Amino acid sequence: MESEPVNWEALDSLVIDFAKSENLIEDLNSSPSSTPSSPSSSSYRFRLLIREIRRSLEIGDIDASIEFLRIHAPFILDDHRLLFRLHKQKFIELLRKGTTQDRDSAIECLRTALAPCALDAYPEAYEEFKHVLLALIFDKDDQTSPVAHEWSIRRRVDLAGLLSSVLRANLQAYDPIFSMTLRYLISVHKGFCFNQGISSPISDLTERLLLEERDLPVTSQESLHEAPPFDEVDIQALAHAVELTRQGAVDSLRFAKGDLYQAFQNDLCRMKLDAAMLDELVHEYCLYRGIVDSGLALPSDSDMQTSGKSQKLCQPDPGCDSPQDCVSVNMDYQIGSQSDAETFVVKSEMVDSQEVNASAMRTDGADIVMRCTDEAIGNREDCSTSGTHQSKVSRGFQRSRSYATGERSGRKRWRGRVEKLEIISDDPSIGSSNQMLYTLAHNANIRVLEEQQASLKHSALELYGKRKDHKYETVLDIKELASKGMAAEVVEEVNAFDPHFFAQNPLLLFQLKQVEFLKLVKSGEHSNALKVASSYLGPLAANDRTLLKPLKETLLALLKPNEDALAKDVPLSVLTTSLQV
Repeated sequence: MESEPVNWEALDSLVIDFAKSENLIEDLNSSPSSTPSSPSSSSYRFRLLIREIRRSLEIGDIDASIEFLRIHAPFILDDHRLLFRLHKQKFIELLRKGTTQDRDSAIECLRTALAPCALDAYPEAYEEFKHVLLALIFDKDDQTSPVAHEWSIRRRVDLAGLLSSVLRANLQAYDPIFSMTLRYLISVHKGFCFNQGISSPISDLTERLLLEERDLPVTSQESLHEAPPFDEVDIQALAHAVELTRQGAVDSLRFAKGDLYQAFQNDLCRMKLDAAMLDELVHEYCLYRGIVDSGLALPSDSDMQTSGKSQKLCQPDPGCDSPQDCVSVNMDYQIGSQSDAETFVVKSEMVDSQEVNASAMRTDGADIVMRCTDEAIGNREDCSTSGTHQSKVSRGFQRSRSYATGERSGRKRWRGRVEKLEIISDDPSIGSSNQMLYTLAHNANIRVLEEQQASLKHSALELYGKRKDHKYETVLDIKELASKGMAAEVVEEVNAFDPHFFAQNPLLLFQLKQVEFLKLVKSGEHSNALKVASSYLGPLAANDRTLLKPLKETLLALLKPNEDALAKDVPLSVLTTSLQV
């Protein structure tokens, strides 16, 4: 994989689309008051609605989920198959509470909702209705009872997954392409490793990121006894792509009315990703690529001079009793922004989705370039975010600040995933139910929100504790110097950052000195150019015979000093990306 080309702009585009689609980032220059409380994408609103319905069902609050559906997706309640399952689960949850009042409410639910719905839901519904009546006399803790499976908490999870699948398909609220692509690639990778009987080199990541369980599949209301009018090629393609049985693929195509692509999307989204872990990976990638701001202010020269402490910007003081003491200044950004991020709004009306703002993509040239590190990266440990050469970080960071203040206006602010659903409707007929719905949602999900906030705080502390942000900022500043052709400064800063880097990556040193040589030739400083060639280019080529040819071609620039050999022979866009990697 070391020599495989990476189209960084394409990957940036996918990541930015994901972060924007999930409302994880916002413009750095926009004030909190001017930032909308929710993105304009109706797909995001629907995904947020689906998550709230899922959470309500998973904690057993069936009334809240039904109210959400009544206001935003009444077509679900028109499907008596799903309505019957909701009422049956509500009956169980009322009995589970165990009070006399709730037991009376459960019997009332039987009479007014569950029994009538059982008559025309589906052929087996009435038998299921009679069976669930046994829950009135068998205790929920009796694992040997004939209704033990009805009492199971797993029934909530399955119902939540089924409704999520149906809502997602009907509202076209699919996850971002990046998220679905990850599901597919990890699934294919796992399948390949399993079939070949080999151990995956990234199993630790894939096993934690893609969960084993899936949401229940959706089925069409059409008769399952009808012969499917689908091409067998499509059936087999879908079955192999997302690991379905043939009948499962037929059912999926029947629900999607023969649309193979939609069926593929439906089944991809049934796979469950660890959202918290994915967000952490996306955040780190955005820091690495300079897409988002780290939220760390650079110290001024006077601050560095007056401080008698160590200049390791994120080095914890040995006297700190806890990570919180060392990162309290930085936490104002990471956690403080929650107050702005907690007011996501879901409106009843539909809003057209907006395209990803192209200006958010970082591009180093006019054209998209396939980036390849080739043999430039001799030691893959340089890709690690936990290198051992930390003592020079702040020195290089401070020095590069004077060279590369940078055009950072296009960078974004990381908000994090804090989801709080608030219902706003222009329909006065449901205005009175909005407050009730909001209260139900708030009570049902307060525990989830607290857990999310605790997770965010823990992630922030861990991130700052590992001192990644400063290293990313340093590398980005060095990359910016390289993109401007300031090769001598780049070499100086890299040596300050990691004195052993060029010993492990001589080709990058050769390419940087090429840039310096060609710039000196173009400016007429032939004597200094020859000093660079004799001090660096010659010895490097002597140690690596493959560099002799590019060395000779570089020296030809002395004969044609007016030609722009820099742009032709040493593409800075490729060099800067290879240097960052």
